[in-house]
Amino acid sequence: MDSTALNCPNTALSEYKVDLYGDLSPVEQNRATRHNTTTEEKPQRRSFFGFGSTSSNSSSTIDRQDLQQQQPEPNKSLSTATTNSMCTTTEKKLSLKSNTTARTSIAVNDDDKKVDPQEVERERLLQRYTNYDHTILEQRKNRPKLKLDDFHLLRTLGTGSFGRVHLAQSRHNGRYYAIKVLKKAEVVRLKQVEHTNSEKSILESAANPFMVNLWGTFQDDINLYMVMDYVPGGELFSILRKNQRFPDHVAKFYAAEVLLAIEYFHSKDIIYRDLKPENLLLDSQGHIKITDFGFAKHVPDITWTLCGTPDYLAPEVIQSKGYGMAVDWWSLGILIFEMLAGHPPFYDDDHLKLYEKILQGKIKWPAYFDPHAKDLLKRLLTPDLSRRYGNLKGGADDIKNHKWFSGVDFVRVANRQVRSPYVPNIKGEGDASHFDRYPETSEKYGMPGPDPYHDKFSEF
Repeated sequence: MDSTALNCPNTALSEYKVDLYGDLSPVEQNRATRHNTTTEEKPQRRSFFGFGSTSSNSSSTIDRQDLQQQQPEPNKSLSTATTNSMCTTTEKKLSLKSNTTARTSIAVNDDDKKVDPQEVERERLLQRYTNYDHTILEQRKNRPKLKLDDFHLLRTLGTGSFGRVHLAQSRHNGRYYAIKVLKKAEVVRLKQVEHTNSEKSILESAANPFMVNLWGTFQDDINLYMVMDYVPGGELFSILRKNQRFPDHVAKFYAAEVLLAIEYFHSKDIIYRDLKPENLLLDSQGHIKITDFGFAKHVPDITWTLCGTPDYLAPEVIQSKGYGMAVDWWSLGILIFEMLAGHPPFYDDDHLKLYEKILQGKIKWPAYFDPHAKDLLKRLLTPDLSRRYGNLKGGADDIKNHKWFSGVDFVRVANRQVRSPYVPNIKGEGDASHFDRYPETSEKYGMPGPDPYHDKFSEF
């Protein structure tokens, strides 16, 4: 595919405010949100995470007029039902093998010895990710243990149930980072110790162009600190709500990048489990950075945890069945539908009614949906694991080779060589204009005190 094939015209998008971390700002009181909670304590932790690097001042944007010209007028009564992300804190570990079909591929035709083009592309992608993964992991390995004095903490970027996120500047290299500060006592009270430690472990073991990068962690007697990339462009969720829905080619661009990220996670035996527009940040060039790995888990086989955002939950999760990586492909289907329609295929204010709708599987398809998009979504949003795309013998290749992605060069996508349809207007290094202002804390970090929870976070 040509590098401009997924682009929108370079026209201005109206200004928007992004509330990335929890409570809504006054300008977004009517914005539909989804809160991350546990079934036990229900803490608000919707978008409490880190970001990516900033280096561009370009301002190519999605245009509302262009969107309306390509599709019928959106439904102005878009549901603003508030939903929640939940995750039980107890994981049941099994030694059973998944009942899904093993994913294999054939690289060479034994009859004519011709190399399979799909295998060539797969190897190119693998080499790309292997090199990136190795480089980042080596940088982390060779980095000295970070400490609070290494950074100059600037403004607050957002707040959440556990603490807050600060924009920070390194005193050594001058670069900007996002530092998530978590209060140990609150993490323990809200029964999020396992998820917090798991998030750290997964972020340390993985590195991909489409996920936030964790540079280091440390702790004092009161708080945990996670030093991440600063991603300045805000949430995809905010842009989607501002535009109501995306044209087909815009949704396809973001879906392609997310698809590659999920494929990478699964190659590392990681289930992400919380895919949604709120967890997709945009870097300075408009490319996706997946964030918030609090619900992600290393699962080589199956797990039983009720975990994720309700309107993105797969049927097998709701039914308390053991589930595997196929749940992420279901969530990809929900994401694509929401980008194209402006709302998820299943939604209800009442969670029990929402779950009933998911299990019934009845979807009202908008008339303006591209037939190929509808066909792909039917193959992703099927409760039958033996038929769900991504979970079959061809793995992610079945999705890449679908007609909706026809012409997309996934190697170019992986190399971030396809220009984004929306490039946020970043005014310079450390620009935080896409994030709302929050009252600053009076707490002085790094102060000594009793630390009854140190052993619970020994890896920090």
